[in-house]
Order: sequence, then structure tokens, then C-alpha cells
Amino acid sequence: MNRTFVQTVIAASLLASGAAMAAADTYAIDPTHTYVTFEARHFGTSTNRGRFDKKSGTVTLDRAAKTGKVDVTLETGSINTGYEAFNKHLKSKDFFNAEAFPNATFVSDKVIFEGDKVSAVVGTLTLLGKGQTVTLKANNYNCYQNPMLKREVCGGDFDTTITRSEFGMDYGIAYGIPDAVHLVIQIEAVKQ
Repeated sequence: MNRTFVQTVIAASLLASGAAMAAADTYAIDPTHTYVTFEARHFGTSTNRGRFDKKSGTVTLDRAAKTGKVDVTLETGSINTGYEAFNKHLKSKDFFNAEAFPNATFVSDKVIFEGDKVSAVVGTLTLLGKGQTVTLKANNYNCYQNPMLKREVCGGDFDTTITRSEFGMDYGIAYGIPDAVHLVIQIEAVKQ
């Protein structure tokens, strides 16, 4: 095979892969339109709910290649149930141990598309220093041109159910507090 031809093919391949990489867009999470909440049954009766008020992160999407990455950090000390005594207990060693583990993270390099829309994100959720693979299912997903920011915004509503004892959070299970916790993530991220 002609050496010039091989060099041309390699150069074209590198240019094509560079063009594909250039198609990826980065989005910064908008904390004013992003809410990470949890729901947990209380002795099989009512549902306790709370949220994390401080969160940050980025989303990278390559819609042409149907790939992406997600990196989100939650400050565990920002947990808010609307009741300070409950917040304090959730921040304690019984639950989030916010002093020793000030952050929870979700990191993913597997974004699943259905057509042009994100349908799920698979990644590692780390709580109390322990990581578990979770799948966040998209119940809604959309991108739009924000008229105030003059930039594209993408986001949606995602959810999953975790087993808290898998992260070492087993307080109260022995006397009836359920192990399952439903996470609901409403997220909007602004194109950078």
C-alpha cells in the first residue's frame, strides 16, 4: 500500500475523530432549577421527604454520537426537610454523617438515548464513601433556547430507588424504617 495513501487515511481518521469530539457540548447545572429530593416511607405509613439545597456539576452531551457524561456533587450538610431536628438527625452518623462525608456524588459516562432524547443515565452514586451503580430513568427530557440567558438549556425529571443499607446507612431498619429510598432529580443545565 502506498505510504502517502496510509498517511492520508490516518490523517482523515484523526480529523474525523476530532470533529466528533468537537460535537460534544458541556452544560453547567443550574442550581436554581435543579432539585435533588428523596422520599422514604416512615414505618409504612406516611412518606418523609427532603432535599439537598447545595448541588453543582456538569453534563457533557454529544447528541450526534449519542454519548455523554454527568458529574454531580451534593453537599450532604445542606439536607433540608423543613424540620430542623430531623435535618440534624439526618446529618448525624445515623444517616449521612455529613461531618465525615460532606459530599455525595453521582458520576456517569453512560448516557442512554432513545432517538434524540436522553432516556436514562447509568453511573456510580457514592454515599458515605461507598459507590453503587444506579440507573436514573428519564421521565421527561427536553432542550430549549432560554430567552433570558440566550443559551441552550437541557434537562428533565429523573428518578431511581436505592437500597440505603448498600451504602452502609442502616439506621432503624431493624425496627421498621424501610431500606428503600426513592430519589427524584429535577435538573436543568446551561450550555457553556
